[in-house]
Amino acid sequence: MKNWILFLITAVVVFLLAMLAYSIMDRKNEAKYAYQPKVEIGNIEPRDSIWGLNYPRQYQSYIKTKDTSFRSMYNTSGHIAVLEEDPELVILWAGYAFSKEYNQPKGHAHAVEDIRQILRTGAPLEPGEGPMPSTCWTCKSPDVPRLMKEIGVTEFYSKKWSDLGAEMINPIGCADCHNPETMNLTITRPALVEAFEAMGKDINAASHQQMRSLVCAQCHVEYYFAKDAPDKKGAQYLTFPWKDGMDVESVEAYYDKLDFADWVHPISKTRMLKAQHPDYELFSLGVHAKRGVSCADCHMPYKTEGGQKFTDHHIGSPLSNVENSCFVCHREKKEDLITDVYDRQRTIKKGSETLMRLIAKAHIEAGKAWELGATEQQMQPIQEGIRHAQWRWDYAVASHGAAFHAPLPTSSIVTSGTSIIEEARLQLARLLADLGHNKPVEMPDFNDTEALQAYIGLDMEKERADKSRFLQEVIPEWLEEGKKREAGYTIEMISNE
Repeated sequence: MKNWILFLITAVVVFLLAMLAYSIMDRKNEAKYAYQPKVEIGNIEPRDSIWGLNYPRQYQSYIKTKDTSFRSMYNTSGHIAVLEEDPELVILWAGYAFSKEYNQPKGHAHAVEDIRQILRTGAPLEPGEGPMPSTCWTCKSPDVPRLMKEIGVTEFYSKKWSDLGAEMINPIGCADCHNPETMNLTITRPALVEAFEAMGKDINAASHQQMRSLVCAQCHVEYYFAKDAPDKKGAQYLTFPWKDGMDVESVEAYYDKLDFADWVHPISKTRMLKAQHPDYELFSLGVHAKRGVSCADCHMPYKTEGGQKFTDHHIGSPLSNVENSCFVCHREKKEDLITDVYDRQRTIKKGSETLMRLIAKAHIEAGKAWELGATEQQMQPIQEGIRHAQWRWDYAVASHGAAFHAPLPTSSIVTSGTSIIEEARLQLARLLADLGHNKPVEMPDFNDTEALQAYIGLDMEKERADKSRFLQEVIPEWLEEGKKREAGYTIEMISNE
């Protein structure tokens, strides 16, 4: 009897081991043949759908960046009008296109569509019209490196935004980050390479893990348009201000030394700086970067289907995918991890909102001082305070993940900005008193976005009407011309036999 039992147990074990071996072999075969290329990818192939023929899993996950349903405590992958949430921004950005419209960013698949529709890009009805340079396209499409190669980098930056509308058809995608021959991560935007050279570094020496952040740093950074760059033929040349460091003080000093300003505020007459989105700079100051974690580790975690492990190209907030993003390193409960993030965000949000209101008041108080006859000499230190305080506020909030990436440095930035603007407002109070104004300056309704836009002189009805006409008359022409061009591209099929 014992022999029969032993025989049966042995048979079951052998059967299970055989099934396991078959499963392993099956998975290995699946992995081996998972990426049999079907087409030859050209040197600069901007169409993700073509790349998707060779890399279907990555492409299918990338398509999910169209999803706009994610919502956390403060951020979203959908459309939220930030000027409606924080109307004071209209005052902070008076005289700058951000005062017309500013929305929370959606996924990469919406990049081209969103920049066409936003009021900030204007309503150019003819090529060469409109307020924006072609440089504004730089981070929106893989058609950018394609066109830079075709016409030259400086020539690309020398045009108007409206000149290249028919060229920019494909949203951010595969060709922005991958070498088509090797699929290695690669840098396709010259500004990042040039920034490394300015710091005395060689970007070609970067490891694969570092590249998993640097491909993001091509766009998720602070930058400015260098209009008087030597040998750049007057082009609005995209430049990263990293020569003397990437922290908020070093970049501020870099701009002050150049006497650079993105615009002059019409109320306070201050030469202002607009932080873009210094995500990489602030991330570099945080504990994750110091531990060697890359952007892709959290925003594009690995996943497995069948026998194939690959990077999830559904790029988005780690809070929407805590199990794959955070649990690789952390063992806390999901709810505890999310609570920790929200606690940091809540604290910094409160401080930044207070700072935002103080800056808005300072602009209006400065306007009153000018109205009463203040001199440039009297206003110079006050304007410097406004410039530096708003720079710090913007640096902290323009990077949407700053409260998570580097909560302590971000909190310090907000605190220093608050100290600076409080000192500027004290100087303003003394100056106003010297000018005979001994009562609080009358403020507009900071809770009414449209009223504030009218207060700074914007005709929003006309802005929206002009944009609507542009979307109806010009965009269809751009799309038709772009499709005709892409219809002429050839695709070389590969035989796998």
